[in-house]
Amino acid sequence: MRLQNKVGTKALKKIAYGTTKNKQTAEPMKRLSKHRPEEMSAKKPVPFLRKVVPTKKMVSRDPRFDDLSGEFRPDVFKQTYNFIGEIREKEAEKNQDSARQRLEQQREKALQFKRQQRELVGQGHRPFYLKKSDKKKLELANKYTELKKSGKLENFLSKKRKRNANKDRRKLPC
Repeated sequence: MRLQNKVGTKALKKIAYGTTKNKQTAEPMKRLSKHRPEEMSAKKPVPFLRKVVPTKKMVSRDPRFDDLSGEFRPDVFKQTYNFIGEIREKEAEKNQDSARQRLEQQREKALQFKRQQRELVGQGHRPFYLKKSDKKKLELANKYTELKKSGKLENFLSKKRKRNANKDRRKLPC
């Protein structure tokens, strides 16, 4: 009784009987900082739509309009970034070369097909004109035969399947 008077009834009951479990779980776990992730009990199942702690959005800085970047000096800028123009020129030349090669290959294929048709007409067959869709099918068939000869067909097909699966996934609603 003397102890109860000294410490208090509430404190004595707390020491003697302990706290109940439901009171412990009722008070939420606190974070030391608001930017830290929330601590949750591992025994509780995670909710399907979990509340996300908001984070500070990074503010983008445009160096053209920011005082921290210093003053703009065109001569220094031109001298520093002169290499970009050279890279652009090289890329343009490279792209033009690859485009020329592609066009030459297409012309070569068209000429070869025309020669074959002339030979067939010379033998007495009727002339045959391919539609664009038929040309594409023939090119695809040639591509597959070349890949099969080189042994790269399976790899090519698996990559194509993955690409198509990714496209399908992107088209699905979230």
